[in-house]
Amino acid sequence: MEYTKSNKIVLIGDGAVGSSYAYTLVTQGIVDELSIIDVNEERVAGDIQDLAHASALCAKKTNLKVGTYEDCADADIVVITAGVNQKPHETRLDLVTKNTEIYKDIISNIMAHNFSGIFIIATNPVDIMTYVTKKLSGFPKEKVMGSGTVLDSARFRHELALLTGIAPTNIDAQIIGEHGDSELAVWSNVQIAGQSLDKYRTHYPLTENELNQAYINTKEAAYHIIKAKGATCYGIAMALTEITVAILSNQNKVLTVSSYLENNDVYIGVPTLINRNGAMQIYEVVLNSMEEQQFKDSILILKDTLKKLSNYFIA
Repeated sequence: MEYTKSNKIVLIGDGAVGSSYAYTLVTQGIVDELSIIDVNEERVAGDIQDLAHASALCAKKTNLKVGTYEDCADADIVVITAGVNQKPHETRLDLVTKNTEIYKDIISNIMAHNFSGIFIIATNPVDIMTYVTKKLSGFPKEKVMGSGTVLDSARFRHELALLTGIAPTNIDAQIIGEHGDSELAVWSNVQIAGQSLDKYRTHYPLTENELNQAYINTKEAAYHIIKAKGATCYGIAMALTEITVAILSNQNKVLTVSSYLENNDVYIGVPTLINRNGAMQIYEVVLNSMEEQQFKDSILILKDTLKKLSNYFIA
């Protein structure tokens, strides 16, 4: 993997998601310098030492440090995973006021040190928190993106792979909309081994119930994982890594990150071209009438949630 220059990432939040992401960056040799910031500095120090030992066994060494906000001054990317975790039976949108309070302090500290790179947001509710980051930072929309439905799309491909026996890498399927309960599967655009879903089904019958169950499994995956182990971490860490690599290696890759829709004044998961300059172009998805209505409903749900935050920033 080739990068054009030395790169630096500041990670804010060293919980399950943050530490899993840091481990992936180090073991894959993606970043030259990684600074980790968390209110629990003792935990960060332990993770830095542990990661340094892992780095010693890797082909590429990563410079690691217990970070401070001063490290943001020359960072290429700031990734924020900090926030209150989602509990069993709690929706991602239930977290909004708690995590907005946390973000007021975080974004203020980042901007106090003249950060000029790209924000990647993973804190839930991610579409809302990405919007909050844009508003509090004053950054242009291209420089602020969220993990969006990148993980949801991967989960969807996984479910379809289980159903068809085709490798996930040979399945093109997207989840768009809110990273949450109103997300939608773009069934009309699904391709399996280069064939449209309809054409594939003429040779390999799949029932509507089977397909619907694949979507339900995708949408409810986080709830099952949280109930079983307390938090999701590995999947979202890999999703963040994919976004990071798309930026640092200037891939011009299209991912369903949370991007800003100007006409709706909302961040939401949509196919977006990602490169070294950020989230550069949204690709409009051709939806059927049902999907289009679902997407509009998802936008309205997010906008309704944003109304609760009017006291935090000037819209």
